[in-house]
Amino acid sequence: MKLIYIINSRIPTEKAHGYQVCKMCEEFSDHGAEVELWAPARLNRIKEDVFSFYGIKNNFTIKEIKSFDFLRFGESLGRFSFWLQNICFTAKLFLLKPDKNAIIYTRNPEIVWLFNLKGYKIVLESHSWPSSKSRLFKYLASKSDKLVAITHGLEELFIAAGFSGNRLLVAPDGVDLEKFDISVDKVQARQKLNLPLDEKIILYCGSIYLYGWKGVDIFLAAAKILPSDCLAVIVGGELPEVAKIKSEYGGGNLLLAGRRKRKEIPYYLKAADILVLPNKRGEKISEIYTSPLKLFEYMASGRPIVAADLPSAREILSESNCLFFRPNDAEDLSRKIGNLLSSEEMSERIARQAYFDVKKYSWTERAKAIINFINL
Repeated sequence: MKLIYIINSRIPTEKAHGYQVCKMCEEFSDHGAEVELWAPARLNRIKEDVFSFYGIKNNFTIKEIKSFDFLRFGESLGRFSFWLQNICFTAKLFLLKPDKNAIIYTRNPEIVWLFNLKGYKIVLESHSWPSSKSRLFKYLASKSDKLVAITHGLEELFIAAGFSGNRLLVAPDGVDLEKFDISVDKVQARQKLNLPLDEKIILYCGSIYLYGWKGVDIFLAAAKILPSDCLAVIVGGELPEVAKIKSEYGGGNLLLAGRRKRKEIPYYLKAADILVLPNKRGEKISEIYTSPLKLFEYMASGRPIVAADLPSAREILSESNCLFFRPNDAEDLSRKIGNLLSSEEMSERIARQAYFDVKKYSWTERAKAIINFINL
């Protein structure tokens, strides 16, 4: 099977979706597919090649599609730069003629529409439902032969919109189990990262954006009322966001580690006493659409998790493998952190169950399920 994964995004990128796309290309290739990744040629401050940047095998081909990079002029053109870049990239794709036997795999509905016109078999992987353009999105998505949704919440929206069940597969995101199940204990991890040995570390791990629906503000508010021997650690964030938090946060029990290389993340998770997933209620992306990479990485690290009680989290988590807190409630988050700190038995029990449960969410199992679905 020849599979061409087309993504309208800068690759490599610091954002989580870039890793997810490239990791799936690696896994599809490992499962016997001949894989090409097509992405626009764009100005990129990352100088490493894709494979070393993400720490993945060099087992698929990357093709840069040369189209004008309007996003370079984002400051002057604003949102218009995104639309111009999208139109230019799509127009360039229209001129290309890949192997007619290739399957087109994409996360972009406009690419589904384009290659449907050209007569290709297309698979759309959906990570959201843009409510402001719902009618257009449904029309473009309807041109796909198969559809992969990352949550059951998205699946229900597609079924309600008339997509038949046999065209749909729910495939949550996953984790590289070997990279996160490292044989390092808490003390060794802290020594490697120069983290204090005598404090309880409560950790949130994100990507480059910390504000908004991901709930970092809730975690910060909870950190202010944690016991004095607790250190709140935030991994992730671009420099402006980190600087803003430093200037606004009044407590002294906060460590901002900033954005770290992917190879360091397993050590940060192992160094923690508790891992926090504080997604907020109020936005559908948080409540229904998201399948956070960090969640699966948390589970694979063998550390106890405190998570906001939202439908998206409930698709993976339960009372047996995490401790839920009321979304948007910093006091309840602080209380639940305290509950885990005071009960070593409960902490070990839920961490052990999460580690067991995450084994079915490996990238390998995800790729296998999607390939089987495509071949039905």
